[in-house]
Amino acid sequence: MNYKMIGRFAAKILLIEALFMIPAALVSLIYSEWKVLQSFLAVMALIGISYGLIRLLCRKANPNFTSREGMVCVGMTWIVMSLYGCLPFWFSREIPSFIDAFFEIVSGFTTTGASLLSDVESLSRGLLYWRSFSHWLGGMGVLVLMLALAPGTNQGAGYTIHLLKAESPGPETGKLVPKMRQSAAIPYIIYIALTLVNLVFLLAGKMPLLDALCTAFGTAGTGGFGIYNDSMAGCSPYIQNVTTVFMLLFGINFTCYYLILIRQVKSVLKDEELRLYLAVTLVATALIALNLYGRFDTLGETVRHAAFQVVSINSSAGFTTDDLYQWPEFSRAVLVVLMMVVGACAGSTGGGFKCSRLLLIIKSLRRSVNQLRNPRQVQAIRINGRVVDEKVVHTASAYLIAYILLLAGSLLIVSLDNLSFGANFVSVVSCINNIGPGPELVESTQRFADYSILSKLILSFDMLAGRLGLFPILVLFSRSTWKR
Repeated sequence: MNYKMIGRFAAKILLIEALFMIPAALVSLIYSEWKVLQSFLAVMALIGISYGLIRLLCRKANPNFTSREGMVCVGMTWIVMSLYGCLPFWFSREIPSFIDAFFEIVSGFTTTGASLLSDVESLSRGLLYWRSFSHWLGGMGVLVLMLALAPGTNQGAGYTIHLLKAESPGPETGKLVPKMRQSAAIPYIIYIALTLVNLVFLLAGKMPLLDALCTAFGTAGTGGFGIYNDSMAGCSPYIQNVTTVFMLLFGINFTCYYLILIRQVKSVLKDEELRLYLAVTLVATALIALNLYGRFDTLGETVRHAAFQVVSINSSAGFTTDDLYQWPEFSRAVLVVLMMVVGACAGSTGGGFKCSRLLLIIKSLRRSVNQLRNPRQVQAIRINGRVVDEKVVHTASAYLIAYILLLAGSLLIVSLDNLSFGANFVSVVSCINNIGPGPELVESTQRFADYSILSKLILSFDMLAGRLGLFPILVLFSRSTWKR
């Protein structure tokens, strides 16, 4: 195991994290939040000391990586990033419990949006900014950002593809262009551009600058941390519609945007995953709108709320515009199904099971049924006209098995708290799929704050595992991983 190289990556990630704390500290300075400002400065100083020590201990590291070491590196750096990222909440005592602060920032970095806070509006502005910005930082992946900023040389050619594959939660990861650095930079450039456009539209709706920034971060990262106690229920219809559109856009594979930029629009229109994502969104919106008929004053208002909630769940953003517990059982069932087995596209900032995996599982199932009828028939699985490597198909099947086992195991442990089974089930599903709305979807009186320390740690583990596609976190607990 290349421990020194893993340590060097952890040090670089901590340095990036400290740099991104500077704007949050400036927000605290602007609003005269001195205790919070001191907390940020203390954490940045602690990161500086840790960075120096790790770099000293990890000198002369071998840059070559195996795929196993890539997964370990990604899993470890995300845990380390969360352990330091939660400290401003804890040092400032605005979240007095370290476990609660850790849960909150893990939910932020993994773009889950599950919150323990009942009165988010009482949070200081600096911490509110940092909490929302964690969505943006985790949305595209902090290691992808580091690769995008890396020097454009051949150094590191032995590890970059392993890191990119380990941090990208889709079933298959490849290069957009031959050079690894550019392949990492292109999605980030598109990500930044879409975020800025979203921000402009929010400001046009007369949303205050800080509120617009936090909302844009949550939308871009499809995270869903609300800056108001009612999430987005109190926002204007214009703001809600803008957020609906951009949640949908950020749930689309960023490769589609790149193909549009290089004028390969036909390839985008023929993309099977994109078609599935849009079809599921339209059908689910229509079903819920019909089921909600009569709850709101007009048909337009009904469609607006239905579309917002479907896109929010399917893209894994997790914002809400209404009390979901008051919705009809059928509408809530549709949302739970979307939460469990659909999700956004691979290569997007969205979470969930992923439409590409769902496509692979469906086509694999159909092939198995056909082979039962015609045992001698040899049939390849194709997506977008290309034959899918059998390793990718097997990985998708393995993911499904791991997903079910993790869900079942987490549900059993969380149920030790003796809370509502329905709320426990939805909480675990929402954390594994990085979606956010959990117990409040089926039980208005239960919240994530009601869980024990053990359950919060399990749910934090689920969020990290779900964000990284399960395997980079699960591999940390495999004994064979640490053997020579």
